[in-house]
Amino acid sequence: MRAIWKGAISFGLVNVPVKLYSATSSHDLSLHQVHDEDGGRIRYERRCEVCRQVVAYKNIDKAYDDGTQTVVLTKDDISSLPAEKSREIDVVEFVPADQIDPLRLDSSYYLEPEERALKPYALLRRTLEETDRAAIVHFALRQRTRLGVLRVRDNALVLQTMLWDDEVRQPDFDVLSGETKVTAKELKMAEQLVDSLAGDLDTADFTDDYQEQLRALVDAKLEQGDTLDTEKTFGVSEEDSEDGGEVVDLMEALKRSVDARKKKTGGAKKTAKSSSSKRKSS
Repeated sequence: MRAIWKGAISFGLVNVPVKLYSATSSHDLSLHQVHDEDGGRIRYERRCEVCRQVVAYKNIDKAYDDGTQTVVLTKDDISSLPAEKSREIDVVEFVPADQIDPLRLDSSYYLEPEERALKPYALLRRTLEETDRAAIVHFALRQRTRLGVLRVRDNALVLQTMLWDDEVRQPDFDVLSGETKVTAKELKMAEQLVDSLAGDLDTADFTDDYQEQLRALVDAKLEQGDTLDTEKTFGVSEEDSEDGGEVVDLMEALKRSVDARKKKTGGAKKTAKSSSSKRKSS
């Protein structure tokens, strides 16, 4: 992993130098847009609507438009803001962990201590564990002042950004304003359904079917030779497009790939279900 930020946790007179790492990554297959006729890569241009010239990123400023007027903010304007210069994760209070609304949580990051800060880092981690509390923090990241929460995960401290109050919408639905009558019989049946599906959470039992089938589709196309040379994505000739390897039935290859994946995960799921059944019977 590569650190994306360096700073320090500050609580009281204690200062803990840390490095920030993204705690999650997307497993989605990255797809590009291409021209359907020749497979050429489609790219977007940053074109000025006034002079019609393509503008380099270094010459792009930001602006706010209120509908009638536009205010341009230069890089110097933005860099002058004090929040962006701060390198401290400032602990403002310690709160019971169960008071954190999951809806407020956003991005997650691991915090790695500098070697000289192992002691205060371990002290903060142990304190959060022993008191069952989370640390609410203020910090600046990527030109934004942020609210966050420090938690413990395994042997590390995790920083999770939180949404501000005005960023969380309320479920103001008229249809929910009245009271809906639920009978005792309906409630009992619903509870029986919940009991029939009850179990201990193991997220390894769940997979992203769409991404698995998308990867199987890509593998099937690779297997049948239905590919383009990446270096020739811009301007592939008709001869290059028609040049392929051994012809393989696409649907059959796709089916084989999906079946193989099901066999691989089926045994683990059956074992998990069997263990769950044993716990219920006991």
